[in-house]
Amino acid sequence: MKQSKGFSLIELLVVVAIIGLLATLAVVALNGARIKARDGKRLSDLKQIQTALELYQDENNSYPAGASAALGGTNYACLNASGFAAVGCANALMGRVPTDPKNSGVYVYTYNAASSTYSVTANLEGTMEGLSGGITLVPGGIQD
Repeated sequence: MKQSKGFSLIELLVVVAIIGLLATLAVVALNGARIKARDGKRLSDLKQIQTALELYQDENNSYPAGASAALGGTNYACLNASGFAAVGCANALMGRVPTDPKNSGVYVYTYNAASSTYSVTANLEGTMEGLSGGITLVPGGIQD
């Protein structure tokens, strides 16, 4: 009897199935890493916005007034000496207001005239630093 060299069809199918399973696990793990990366960027963006708003408050003795604003859009692209604006971004406190990394949500700035404070809301996709879901930036920091 002649013995053949090579792999049988069953052996090849088992190897392909194992490779498919490993690829699926890698994609699932990568998706979780992407969510954490976007949430980390959101928290970093809020801290950057907070720093710019505190600089604005130091220079003007108040936070930018006005109604709710979707930050990073065409009308609220930067923070200059007169508040959030679409133009005048050359010498601004924040030359480019960050936008949500997934572009599915926005950072919404709201000024409270009664208490002379602000809030900026955002939505996390997962849990990070003990925060999850809708989060709010206030002058004291980020809260759930």
